[in-house]
Amino acid sequence: MKMKKNWSQNITCHPHIRTMNKSNSCSVADVEVNHHVRLTEFALYILIFSFGAIFNALALWVFFCKIKKWTETRVYAINLIFADCFVICILPFMAYFIWNKSVRDELCQFIEAMYFINMVVSTYIISFISIDRYIAIKYPLKARTCRSPSKAALLCGLLWVSVIIGTTLRFQKRQATFCFQKDATISTAQTMLSIFFIFTLPLATLTFCSIEIIRNLKKQLKTNSLENKLIQKALYIIYANLIVFLICFLPAYIAVLFRFIMKYVGTSCFLTQVMMDFFALTRCIATSNCCLDSICYYFVTKEFQEAILLPKSSTDKTNQTQSLQTNTC
Repeated sequence: MKMKKNWSQNITCHPHIRTMNKSNSCSVADVEVNHHVRLTEFALYILIFSFGAIFNALALWVFFCKIKKWTETRVYAINLIFADCFVICILPFMAYFIWNKSVRDELCQFIEAMYFINMVVSTYIISFISIDRYIAIKYPLKARTCRSPSKAALLCGLLWVSVIIGTTLRFQKRQATFCFQKDATISTAQTMLSIFFIFTLPLATLTFCSIEIIRNLKKQLKTNSLENKLIQKALYIIYANLIVFLICFLPAYIAVLFRFIMKYVGTSCFLTQVMMDFFALTRCIATSNCCLDSICYYFVTKEFQEAILLPKSSTDKTNQTQSLQTNTC
């Protein structure tokens, strides 16, 4: 019996066996993101903060100082700018907490909530813009009654309130040791609902509306006409917006799905490590939408073109194409 006991102890204490046992019981909470991935993530956050601050500051100046007329596009754009600005403001704190693996204190909870609220609001406002374009092009007569700046402001207000309340209730129950660490106690139902409302619904809405807008605009194409050039430009804009949204948010959507599947299926430490590195980079890519939104304003929004590029004498000429540009941009 004594020999058997000693043999068992030697097996347990062997370093190779310890490594295998640790590998087999590996979990997301036990794995840290690769150091080189962290460096890349940190560098990208610095770039996003630098360019995002400049672009969004210029966007705020134009929308509040240069543009006087209130339109649905202006209401949605201003709300989107505010959401992006809030994310830009908390990026230095976010990068610091992630880099130092800070304990989840009250300041960390506030930064987490701010990041989550404004990223969700940003995706939904982009969806609202696509719905607004779809209604204006698909149902132009009904659009006159169901579209207005006041209704757009009300919709954005309801969005802010609902997301803030939902996030506050959720983050009060959040359990994690470190800042921006995954909550391991979240249930399957809550995870599925989060995936649906945060990723699937906005993604499906934008994709459907963009495809329908493209299909309807292509029907209006005519050869050798001014309208043809405007429609073609509008098509490029819709394509660009859809591609930017997919590039920014689709990788994060895939990462969340993989992490959800791996939690219940189980996997090796190597795959868990790959998933953690991938998730860190996709979160960074999603955050870069703060910069890409601002660039989109300068090249897409009709009001921006009037305020910066066009002289006052050309105002009458642009009024001829106001309907098409407003509805598509």
